[in-house]
Amino acid sequence: MSGARERVLAAVWSGLGGASASPAAIAAESAALLHDPALIRPRLPDLAPADIFAERVAREKIGATVERIATLAALPDAVSRYLARHALPDRVALQPWPELLSLDWGGLHTHQKIAPDEKAAVGFAEWGVAETGSLVFRSGAGTPVLFHFLPLHHIVALRAGSIVAHLEDLAAVLQKTGPAPRNLNIVTGASGTTDIE
Repeated sequence: MSGARERVLAAVWSGLGGASASPAAIAAESAALLHDPALIRPRLPDLAPADIFAERVAREKIGATVERIATLAALPDAVSRYLARHALPDRVALQPWPELLSLDWGGLHTHQKIAPDEKAAVGFAEWGVAETGSLVFRSGAGTPVLFHFLPLHHIVALRAGSIVAHLEDLAAVLQKTGPAPRNLNIVTGASGTTDIE
């Protein structure tokens, strides 16, 4: 068995040229790849990140809808319209994000415990990624992870100014926001599981 393994590894080694690169050569090659990230990023349309995000998230492959509202105060009315459009009851699980809790939910019945078969939930995403049409949720007291995966209809508020162009831009933003969260979910489209974690 050992002889067969050695022959296979020798064939692979020979196919790779048979010479090992020095650590300095490997470091130089990786630095060259990262020298100008714009060269390896996908080219995006010449639009604002919010416009690119709206176009990407509404693609059939992702299957989401977008409604732009002027202020967060208009969210409860937008949620009511969504529920009516989809013939859903006027009852939603409300993510315990302070800004959501402070809104006037008047005509809707809200609760903060989410059930495994929750019809609709309202949440808040701290960031969006235009390149992929993804929502970004950091776990915490106001952002329980199950809120992003249990509801059949997940209605999410996202500020246009918090949408970054590329995934690498998100990494740069996260480095400036303090300690890493215990969990970071990047959700693209309808899913019962984390798409990118």
